[in-house]
This record gives sequence, structure tokens and C-alpha cells, in this order.
Amino acid sequence: MLNHPLWLILVVVAAIVHGEPVQKHNLTLPEGADTQREAVVNIFVDSYEAYIKYAWGHDDLLPVSESYTDGRNGWGASIADAMSTMWIMGLHDWFNQAVNHTATVDFGKSQTNDTVSLFETTIRYVGGFLSAYELSGYQYDVLVNKAEQAAQKMAYAWVGNNAVPFGYINFTGHEPTIAISNIAEAGTLTLEWNRLSLYTKNDTYRQLAEKSVQHMINMPSPLPSMPGQGIDPATGNTVGSYTWGGGSDSYFEYLIKYPRLTNTDDNSYADAWLTAVDTSIKELLRTSTVGDWLYLADYDENKAIRHVGSHLACFYGGNWILGGKLTNNDTLVNIGLQLTDACWNTYASTTTGIGPEEFAYISSDGNYTGSPGPDEEQLQFYNEHGFYITAPDYILRPEVLESNFYAWRVTGDTKYLDNAASAVKSFQQYLDTTVAYTGINDVDKTQSTKIDDMESFWFAEVLKYLYLTFDDPEHISLDDYVFNTECHPFKAPAAKSVYGSSP
Repeated sequence: MLNHPLWLILVVVAAIVHGEPVQKHNLTLPEGADTQREAVVNIFVDSYEAYIKYAWGHDDLLPVSESYTDGRNGWGASIADAMSTMWIMGLHDWFNQAVNHTATVDFGKSQTNDTVSLFETTIRYVGGFLSAYELSGYQYDVLVNKAEQAAQKMAYAWVGNNAVPFGYINFTGHEPTIAISNIAEAGTLTLEWNRLSLYTKNDTYRQLAEKSVQHMINMPSPLPSMPGQGIDPATGNTVGSYTWGGGSDSYFEYLIKYPRLTNTDDNSYADAWLTAVDTSIKELLRTSTVGDWLYLADYDENKAIRHVGSHLACFYGGNWILGGKLTNNDTLVNIGLQLTDACWNTYASTTTGIGPEEFAYISSDGNYTGSPGPDEEQLQFYNEHGFYITAPDYILRPEVLESNFYAWRVTGDTKYLDNAASAVKSFQQYLDTTVAYTGINDVDKTQSTKIDDMESFWFAEVLKYLYLTFDDPEHISLDDYVFNTECHPFKAPAAKSVYGSSP
């Protein structure tokens, strides 16, 4: 255990969950926030205009009807991902154009033999369409119809009596790819498929998604309530390391978000989240020897602690802040804020002001990462910043800014607005091109080469989290909405007074 004053007051064993407002009461924006908000809109407009022009070959029109291709890079992933952002930003002409085009697409077939990702299609398309349906006042039934059209094909990922779905499906033959999946892909369906069941009145979708998560909740594990990262749908067994990073991340994220969205009387979701958090505090929480930055380590299949972090894993700060508020546990909120600050430090420490894809650190129990330790240059960087870079690229990921958004809405501390403003400036300076906004290969080089790609989550997540950070806190309030892992907001009922089991 770490020798940290925080642990002297830590009490998280009890699973009773007392809901309370998430956002700080009477939170208001300081002068100048509107300028930053407008800058984010301008980045979105520049990015989306480039997308229309270069991805579709049109300056003002989307393409004629096409078939769906796959969940990530096929038919207009950026259109589906951008729709809720367009509505929130007030870009209604583009929103209406996207809805009209969606109506022409057949999501029940693919143009190619490429397989379709259950996870990506769920979070981007099903989540994007249903969130847009809600935000726009439930007036475009076609969005529900198209979400269901894709889900009807994806349901073939559940084979026989398997509780866990396979990760990829061939839409033409309804054939899943028989391969190992992971708990994030198989456990990040509940929000979207629950909403789909609600609007289609077909409860099968909810039941399939819940069946997968319930299997993972009830699995034995050396770390309580933390299944291994990989999972074999054929056997239901997990394999690999234990982590809050990629491959596991959004499974844990949804454990606390699902009961908040649904007000389910099934306490197992919130209980599992609390137990996973308690396990992580006891086993994974580490402080760097330089700067006292707080991180969550990985635990590999050899029962060794790996002192590694990633941009993907940096969602955990916001998730613990949200979960701490929902469970009326200020200790968890405070840990979440420390995790968020450590992840922001990965931005503040580079020459571009943008954080890397992967990093590592040294703690009192060593610097094991599963790979060779830091070289001389990395060690020098660590001694200055409390982490060192192991993968220097930035591919337009949102997680650091996601946690920063939660930190602002919960605390009202304007340092989080300053962080977001710094990110906007860095993006304008280092990611803008004559064509679009792109990732870069090295965040610690101001003259880094650029990556010839613009991910759809740039529209869905990065720019929405930034916009909402500078927007009226009562617009898309964290007390009224729950975000899916792609930052598509779903309307939530009034919070229950209690989530979880009584002790």
C-alpha cells in the first residue's frame, strides 16, 4: 500500500450508493468562455467541411444512397458520430442534411466482405443515432429505424447459448469471426441497446447486452470485480492482464453509468463498479517518485504490477469523479481529481501541450513496464515531469479532455477551463493543416510530422467535450444526461436516492 494521507480516510467497502447532484450548484462560466466556445465551433466547422469535401468529393452535398460498410471506417462514420455534436452546437442545417442522408442508407447489408465491429457500430452508429433522436425532440423516427437495422444484424454476434458476443460479424452471411474478444467490446453495449429496446419496444436488445455484462460481473478473478482484459466468447473465460486501459476501459465505465441511466433495481452493476474501484485502490493505485502524480497501474497475467499509463486509460479520472458523486463518496471524487491532474500533466509537460498515446512512470515499488526500462533521455524527462513517454503519437483522442470536463463541472475550479483553453490553442497550432485537423507522430516535437487521418471521435468526443466545457453548464447537464463512451448524451431520469446494495 502507498504511504499517502488519503488512505487514512478511505472507506469504500460498503456498496450502498446515495445519489446526489453531480454538478456544482450554481456553476457559472467566467468572462471569455464564449470566445473559447466559438473557437471550438470553428475547429468543428473547418474539420467537417474538409470531411465533406475530401471524403465525399463534394463541397456541399453528401453522396447518394450507399450500403453500410463497417462500424468504424465505412459509411460516413464521421456523419453518425458528428450528429449529436451538430445539434448541441446549433449546426442544424448540417444535422438535417445528415438525417436525410441516413434515411437513404441500408444498414442491413455491407458493400464489402469486411467484417463489422459490434463495439464500434454500437457506440458510433446506434449510440449516435439514438442520442440525436433524443436531442432533436424525438421527431426523426428514421434514426431509430436505422439503429435497429444495424442491431438486427449485430445480434448474430451471440452464438448459441454464449453469454458473450463475438466482436466481429459478416453482415452478408450473418457469420461472426470466431476469435478472442475483450471485456470492453463485449461489455460496452448496455446503454445503447437498452435505449434501442426502449424506442423499438423490443426487449431482446437489452437482454442480450445485459447477459454479456452479467456474465463478466459474476466471473471469478484474482482481482475482485476486475475480469481479465481478453475474453473468449466460446468459453466465457477471460485471459490477459487486468487494466483500466484499452480493452477493458469502457466495461468499467458502463458499470456505473448503466444504473444511472436506467434507475434499474438490479444493484449488481453499481456494486461491481464499487468493488472494482476498491480493488484498484488497494492493488493498482501508485504515486510517482517525482511530482507525486497519482496513476492506476496494470496487473499482468504473471501477477506483476506494470507502471504504465495511456491516453485511453485517462478516462478513469472522470469516471471516478462521476461515480464518486453518484455514490456520495468524496474520497472517490478526490482520487478522480488527482488522476485527472496527473493525466493533464502529460499534456502540460510536452512541447506541443498535447499528451502522448502511452507513457510510464516510476513508483516506490519500481518501474517495471513489461519492456526495457527508461533510457537516459526518458529518465531525464521523468526526472522533470513525473512520467516518461513510451509512445509519442497523438491520434485525436479525447480521454484527458473528457476527465477535465467532468472535473470542471463538478468542482467549478477554473484551472480546468484554463486546461481546455490550452488544448484548443495547441490543436490550432499543431494539428491544423491546409486540409483538416490531423494527429501528429510526436507530441514532444513542435515540428512533428502529421498523421494522414482524421478520426470520427474527433467530432464526437474531443470537440464536444471542449465545447461543453465552455458552454452553459445547464445545457447538457451531468444531472440530466449520461454520456456513452463515444460522448453521445442520453437523457436520464431524475436520480434515485440510492444505487446499489445496503451493507
